[in-house]
Parts: sequence; structure tokens; C-alpha cells
Amino acid sequence: MNAFQSSRPPLQPVEKRRVVPRTKRHLRQRSYQVMGLETTAKIVVNLAISAAAVSALTQLLPYHWLQQEKLREIHTEVKLMEGRVNKLQAEFSQNFDPRQAKSIMQKNAYRFDPSQRQIVLMNQDRKEAEQSDSLP
Repeated sequence: MNAFQSSRPPLQPVEKRRVVPRTKRHLRQRSYQVMGLETTAKIVVNLAISAAAVSALTQLLPYHWLQQEKLREIHTEVKLMEGRVNKLQAEFSQNFDPRQAKSIMQKNAYRFDPSQRQIVLMNQDRKEAEQSDSLP
């Protein structure tokens, strides 16, 4: 025997596995499965997003209604104040009108022009009731 020869069996070429081509039917079924999983995942994600949106709306709606109520109250107060401001502006312009200065002074000071006569209205029914009460 040769020194270089060993007791090993001679090497044989390793057989390559034959790749069996998949049939079109098998590939089509596989793609349907992938599309089904993809669609299911999309539906699950959309449902989760929808649930989060509905939850947020249920929490925000009472706050929105409260804000709308406050806004209505403020609008009511603004209308009341506008009426008051308009009244005060009219009164202000009247008080500083030089043509009405004399009548304003008479109204505020209860003083009358000497050329005018003061008229005092009396309630006759009241006068008679006072007289009947004072009689014994």
C-alpha cells in the first residue's frame, strides 16, 4: 500500500438535493394565505384605532357639552351687558348735551326755575283714609 492511501473510503460526490419546483397551485394557495393574514392584520389594526377613537370621543363629549353650556351663559351675560352699556351711553350723551343742561340740573338737584310753578300731586283717597284714622 501506498503511504498516502489511507483506510478511508474514497470520497464520493455529494448528491445535491433536487429542488422540486412548486406547482402554481401551491404558490397560489400560499399567496392567498398571506393576503388573508394581511387583511386580518389590517382589520385588527383598524378596529383598535376605531376603539381608541370611540373611547376618546366618549371622554371628550361631556367636556364639549360643558364648554357649550358655559359659552351660552357667557353669550347671555354679554347681551345683558350690551343692554346696560347702551343705556349708560345714552344716559352719558344725554348728560353732556348742552341743550338739555337746564332740565338735567332740575332733575338731579330738584331745583326749579323761578318762572315755573311747582305742582304737587296728592292722592285724595289716602288723605281721606288718614283723616278717618285720626278721628276717635
